[in-house]
Amino acid sequence: MNDTIRSFPVGTQVDIAPDGTIFRHPDRPEPRRNLRAAVHHFRELLKDKEDTSHVFKIFESLPSSRFVPMARKFTLSREGQRVRESEPYLPTILDDHAALRRYHAGTVAHAYCDFMEQEGLTAAGLVEEGERAWPDRPKYGDLIEWYAWRRRDTHDLLHVLTGYGRDALGEQCVLAFTYGQNGGFANLFIAYLAAINTRRGVKTSAPVLRAVRQAHKLGAGAPCLAEMPILQLLKMPLDEARALMKVGDPTEYRRCHAIWRERGIDPYDLLAKGMATA
Repeated sequence: MNDTIRSFPVGTQVDIAPDGTIFRHPDRPEPRRNLRAAVHHFRELLKDKEDTSHVFKIFESLPSSRFVPMARKFTLSREGQRVRESEPYLPTILDDHAALRRYHAGTVAHAYCDFMEQEGLTAAGLVEEGERAWPDRPKYGDLIEWYAWRRRDTHDLLHVLTGYGRDALGEQCVLAFTYGQNGGFANLFIAYLAAINTRRGVKTSAPVLRAVRQAHKLGAGAPCLAEMPILQLLKMPLDEARALMKVGDPTEYRRCHAIWRERGIDPYDLLAKGMATA
């Protein structure tokens, strides 16, 4: 793996934070849209939803026009600087369950630990998936990189806050919710295409597309999780944090689960059933 790139041509004009960190390294390439590549990786993702390296590839193929402006506004602000000083790298914080368990029962921290332990997940594991997607990608050490990492590292925390599980529909809803927060066509691309695949593969009256659409709308009123002080959020009672995040009530998602279970269908095995049928 290449070391972090820090040098750049003398005289290059760059935005720099007070601590000397540049916003965008001059060697960072401009993102380019590649719909064909996105479709290829989506098909591969359907074969194995646990191979999240394809998710990273889809996001690379469908870059968001809102990402850089949002990153610039936050990382160069005073609040962004405070957050970066107190939370330089989230996986280290999120994977220290012993420390998180010291917070009161009923807090976001406890709910997060319960979720991650039940699912057998770690924040570091998601980082490894990204590294597997781009094993030779250089690190630029700029604020864009730090901001992108926070978007990545708060994904599982968003599951906890929204109430959407890690079943196929839950992942689709989280991505749709994320689009409402942050934009990014890749979020909708995966969410709606996967929802269509689910509906076609498991033919019931479950309102799959309505569940995704509801998540899309709920996210539109929510603040950007990556821009919030996560340490403070972890200490909050879960209900209070959900109210702060304006996550709303995922009624259509729960309705889908209820209909599937009435039919003897396990919501957490939908993707496999859907692909077998489709």
